[in-house]
Amino acid sequence: MTDDSSFVRDPRLMRGSNHSGMRQFNERIVLQAIRHHGAIAKADLARLTQLSTQTVAIIVNRLMDDGLLLKQERVRGKIGQPSVPLSLNPDGAFSLGLQVGRRSLEVLAADFLGQTRHRLQFQYPFADPDTVLAHIQTGLAQVRLAMGEQWQRMVGIGLAAPQSMHKWSDLLGGAAGAALSRWETIDLPAEVRKLTHLPVEFAKDTTAACMAEMLQGQGRQVSSYLYVFVGTFVGGGMVLAGHVMGGARGNAGAIGSMPTALSGDAQDPPAQLLQLASGWQLEQALAAAGHNPLLVHDDGIMQAQYEACTRPWLAQASRALAMSLVSAAALLDLDAAIIDGSLGRPLIDALITGTRARLADYKLAGLHLPAVLAGQVGPHARAIGGALLPLHRQFFPVKDIFLKQDVV
Repeated sequence: MTDDSSFVRDPRLMRGSNHSGMRQFNERIVLQAIRHHGAIAKADLARLTQLSTQTVAIIVNRLMDDGLLLKQERVRGKIGQPSVPLSLNPDGAFSLGLQVGRRSLEVLAADFLGQTRHRLQFQYPFADPDTVLAHIQTGLAQVRLAMGEQWQRMVGIGLAAPQSMHKWSDLLGGAAGAALSRWETIDLPAEVRKLTHLPVEFAKDTTAACMAEMLQGQGRQVSSYLYVFVGTFVGGGMVLAGHVMGGARGNAGAIGSMPTALSGDAQDPPAQLLQLASGWQLEQALAAAGHNPLLVHDDGIMQAQYEACTRPWLAQASRALAMSLVSAAALLDLDAAIIDGSLGRPLIDALITGTRARLADYKLAGLHLPAVLAGQVGPHARAIGGALLPLHRQFFPVKDIFLKQDVV
């Protein structure tokens, strides 16, 4: 998904709408209205979309022919003719999400409603490119077999992965760091395209998670927010006025790279947020104490026996997150900061509570402090967001359908 920056670079490059583009846009408006409203009759759909009754009828017939809509049972008992509500057909289209992580690959098939139909997970000690690509090939074959004839309605693959994965090799070190360094010369989207006939779209993994939260979580009520996903590393995304902002280089909302102190203070250069608020630091503390480091993803992580590890990490991470949120609020007019992650839910909740408390340490004159909310999508947000990418591109209303721009 791209942000709106491509539409404002130079207004002289814009061309007006064309008939075929406007028709497609109106179809997507109708689908979006049904998606948000639920089953709805054609007359009510016309009022909701402000399209003529005749236009809605034509669009509905076309979408029915394409298998994207279903007729529900007639509703009787009201004045006038019985109405026939229309709903989205869950089997109308499918998409696939591939989420490449540093320790696992998730393969997720979603239906037209964005609901998960199939999910596979492949574990590995570290993200060696050969291992990851082999698992992707296996995952594609297994999901295709499981879906049978429904695979024919698969519209695309959304690939979600850390951006510039090789840049974090020094932080992990050892064999894991060596494996990550190999990604510097590998074009992951291009390699995935070699394995499938389906179109492949790429998004930074936390941007994909941000999209999932926008479409299926807090984003349905919150218009502008900073999204924070805490996993092995902490990262984020940005939504402004209901649009995911990617940025020209895909770095919008890259909260993990934010500095947490002034240069020349305790550290020079100062630590970035990902060095203080990532699950990786807690994993190392657990391992040093003789515990399984993967307990960070377990709901039992908040038990008293792990408190010697979790308490210092929560204090450090919540302080660093609070500073980052205040900095973001000074630059952007945000309604909220939404925190989610792949760590155990009780640990995420404790981090949210701690971050709210540490915000009181800052002077907030001249700032609107955003609410700190818990994400609603959860640990699979990155794979879900990946699966939503092709659906969003093909079936949601976006400006570039009918506002054409020259390539320069």
